[in-house]
Amino acid sequence: RKVGFAVVGLGLLSLEEILPAFSHCEHARCTALVSGHRDKAAQVAKYYGVPADAIYNYEDYDRLADNPDVEVIYIVLPNNMHAEYTIRGVKAGKHVLCEKPMAVTVDECQRMIAAAGEANRKLMIAYRLHYEPMNRQVMDWCREKKFGPIRTINSNNSQTVEAPNIRLSQTLGGGPLGDIGIYSINAMRYITGEEPVRAIGRAHSPAGDPRFAEVPASVAFTLEFPSGVLAVGTCCFNGPDKRDFHVHCQDATIEMDPAFAYRGLRLFTDRSGSRTQHKQPEVN
Repeated sequence: RKVGFAVVGLGLLSLEEILPAFSHCEHARCTALVSGHRDKAAQVAKYYGVPADAIYNYEDYDRLADNPDVEVIYIVLPNNMHAEYTIRGVKAGKHVLCEKPMAVTVDECQRMIAAAGEANRKLMIAYRLHYEPMNRQVMDWCREKKFGPIRTINSNNSQTVEAPNIRLSQTLGGGPLGDIGIYSINAMRYITGEEPVRAIGRAHSPAGDPRFAEVPASVAFTLEFPSGVLAVGTCCFNGPDKRDFHVHCQDATIEMDPAFAYRGLRLFTDRSGSRTQHKQPEVN
C-alpha cells in the first residue's frame, strides 16, 4: 500500500525534485496539492494524476482533514511558514514531513513538537543525508573507529545566490546558516554521534551589496563536542559551489567532495598520502 502525501508549496524544490521522485517511490504517492496559484496547481495535478478536487489553497488548507487519501502533509514552504502549517497539519489529523530548516526560532520548533505530541501525529524534518549510502559509510567508519578516533572536522558549503530570492529575506527566515550551513552542522553531528556543547561563530555581510542588506553573506563557526572533537564550518551565499567535509582521524582523513549534493557524491580516504576512492550505489 502506498501512503498518500499532500505536497504544500509548488516552488522549484517541489517541481524539480520532490514531485518527480514520487514516481519512483514504492511506498508513497502524491494525492493532493496545496498552492496559492490555482492554474499552476491544476497543470501540475493533471501531469501527476492528482484529482482536481484534491487541489487546495492556503485558506482552505485545513480541509485536508476531510481527505482520507492524504495521510501525510509534506511542507515545502518558506522557512517562516513551517511552524504555522505544521501545527495546522497535525491538528487536521495528518502526519507531517517538513522541509529543513525546521523553523526560524527554537520556540517555533518546540511548539511544532508539542502540537504533534498532542495530536499523536508523527513529525519529521526532510533531511535526506542521514540515509545516503556514502554518508552512512562515514558514520559507520567513525562509530567503529576504523581509522582511529576523530581529531577534527572541517566542512564547507557555499553557492552564489542572486536576487530576488527568498533566501535573502530575513522576514522569510533566509540566510546561509539555516539554508546550507546546517548541512555541515548535521554532518558534524552524525559523524561524531554527539551533540555540540559549545559553539562560536562570526557572520559577515559585504558593504554595498544589496543582496545582503537583511541576511549575512557568509558565516564561519566552530563546534566543540563532548569527546573533544573540534569541528570548523563555513557557509556562504556569494562564493563558488563547494559542498565538502574532511574528517581528520588519528590514522587517516575521510573526505567527501561533494558531500551534500543530490547527485555525483564522492568518498575518499587518505592515509599517509595514499588516496583511495570508495564507491557506493547512487540512490535517488
